[in-house]
Order: sequence, then C-alpha cells, then structure tokens
Amino acid sequence: MNNSHASFDAYIKFFIESHPNGEPALLETEHSLSLHFDPLATQSCMSRRDPDRLMLGYTRTMMGFLLLQPTPSRVSMIGLGGGSLAKYCYRHLVNTKVVAIEIDPAVIALRDRFHIPADDDRFEIVCADGAEYVRGQGSRPDVILVDGFLSHGMPPQLGTAEFYSACHERLADSGVLVANFVENDPYMQDYVQNIRSVFGKSVSVAMAEDSCNYTLFAWKGAARFPSRNVLLERASELATTHPLNLRSIARRLKQGERRASDLSFLQRWNPAETNWVIEE
Repeated sequence: MNNSHASFDAYIKFFIESHPNGEPALLETEHSLSLHFDPLATQSCMSRRDPDRLMLGYTRTMMGFLLLQPTPSRVSMIGLGGGSLAKYCYRHLVNTKVVAIEIDPAVIALRDRFHIPADDDRFEIVCADGAEYVRGQGSRPDVILVDGFLSHGMPPQLGTAEFYSACHERLADSGVLVANFVENDPYMQDYVQNIRSVFGKSVSVAMAEDSCNYTLFAWKGAARFPSRNVLLERASELATTHPLNLRSIARRLKQGERRASDLSFLQRWNPAETNWVIEE
C-alpha cells in the first residue's frame, strides 16, 4: 500500500470511529499527528519530520506579535492544544519564559505525543481556566496569546469585555494581545467591539494565512500601530531568525486596522433564518 492510500485509510478510519463528545482525539498518519475535539475541526497539527514547525496558517499569523514585541521576556498563552505555538516560542525565543494555560487535563496528558518539552526554567504548563488566570497578580507578560477552543467553539468567557480588560491589566506596559477566531463565529463583532472598548484604536483584525480564521492584534503600547514601512523593516530584520513570512503578516496587520474600525465586513449567522446576513 502506498503512502497516499495509507493516509486516506487513516482518515476514513478516524471519521468512522470518532464521536463528537468533546474529548480530545488524535488522527495519526505517516507524516502528521493532529488533535481534534470533533472529526470536522482540527485543533492542532504536527509534522512528524519537523515537530516544531508551525503547520497551520493561523499559528504563523499569530506569531506576528514579533513585529511589535520582537524580544519578549515572557509569553503567556491560553490554550495548549498540540503545543504548536508553545514549541515554536520555546525553540526560537531562547530568552523568553513561555507559560501555557490549559483547562483540560486530557489535553495536557498528550504533551509527550506532540513532543512538547518538559517544564523547566523557561517553560511551564499550568492547568487552569485562562479567564481566571489573567485576573491573577503574577508576572506581567509582554505577550498574551489566546487560542482556547472546546468542541462547541470558543468558550464565551474568553470573549467578554471583562476578560479583555483583565488581559490589558495583566500585560506589560507595551504588551500585545493576540487572539484566534474562526471566520464564522456569530459573535465576532461583539469580540472586536469589546476589545476596542479596552485597547482603543490599536486593534487589527487580520486574515490568517491559508485558513478561514481571523487573527486579532491589540497593542497596549501606543494609540496606533507602527507605520507599514516600520513593520516591513522589522519583518526583514526578523527573517534571519524566524522561518515565517512576516512581511506578509505586516501588510495584513495594517490592512486589519481598517477592518477593525469598520465592522461591516463581518457576517453573522441569523438563527431565525437559514442564510447569512451582513451587519451594517
């Protein structure tokens, strides 16, 4: 049996045997390992050949925080999944403390399968509710990455004005909040409005690379993001140490500024209808 047939058979077996009960499930093929809470949604994907590579486009886009915080001393991330972002930060940001907050012990139990490093002086996994964690009085991270999802979508507590206010308070003075949203989330407009109510105009809603996700950037450091030219210069400087297309992310981040101020682009599912409606 050739490799393509073996992978196809693995997919078919996974979809037949999986049950949408919210428990983390693994799909294994010769080339990759992926984490799912239901058969139709991929939470995380790892290359077996290069376990630290960012396979999914939205994870690469979230690393755009480097354009605003190229040398963070501390990165906190809400949602561990398969540890893609945690592993990348641990490997490429050698002077950074990385803390991942994950609410589900069953997800944390899979850390060895996804080659997530053991806890040490630069890396820690905390089993806790991320919304509660940011309200604590611990260290102030330069970056907070929010990528917490359950089988039914993003937990509602990660989209409230209270949560974003807690993130703003917890962040260092020039800190960056980055959040991953699926494109068809019916409450996307509410999330953006809640974030703008806390962070002001330094908010961008960028299309994620190669996926149907939005990546939201909110910067505590200034009233506006740096200019396009400044961001492109930083992207070029970082290209030698980061295997990411940061120039493309810089352009999308600036385009996303306009998107965040004009929410008419958002589509919301109307539960009383069976079609998409545009909110003006």
